[in-house]
Amino acid sequence: MTHPKIIEHEAVTMAYLKEELKKIKERDTELSFRGQKTEEYLDQISVLKQKNSEELFQKIKKMDVPRLKEEHIRKIIDVLPMNINELKMVMQGYAITVTAENLTKIQKAVEDFSPETPKTAPASA
Repeated sequence: MTHPKIIEHEAVTMAYLKEELKKIKERDTELSFRGQKTEEYLDQISVLKQKNSEELFQKIKKMDVPRLKEEHIRKIIDVLPMNINELKMVMQGYAITVTAENLTKIQKAVEDFSPETPKTAPASA
C-alpha cells in the first residue's frame, strides 16, 4: 500500500476550488464522485469569483491585523459575513482575539465585495 506524503498544507477559498474543479473537468472530461459532489455543493452556494476573492484577500491582508492568518482570511471570504455579529461568529471558531476596530475594518472590506441583496421593486399603483 502506498503512503502518500503531504508536501504542503494550504487553506484555499471555495472560489479557488471551483476554478480548479473546472480545470480538472476540462482535462479529464468528467469528475470523480467526490469531485462531482463538491461541484454540486459549490454551485448551490454563493461563491465569489476567483478575481474578487483574491482582491478581497489582498485587501484584508494589507490591513495587518495582529494574529490574523491566511486561513482566517480565507474562511472570512468563504462565509462573507454580512455584519459584525456574523464576523464575530466566524472568528470564534479560532483561538484569536480581534479588536472591534479591526473587525469593523474587515467588515467594511467584505461589504465592498459581497453580492448585493436584491432590491424590492416599488409597488405599482
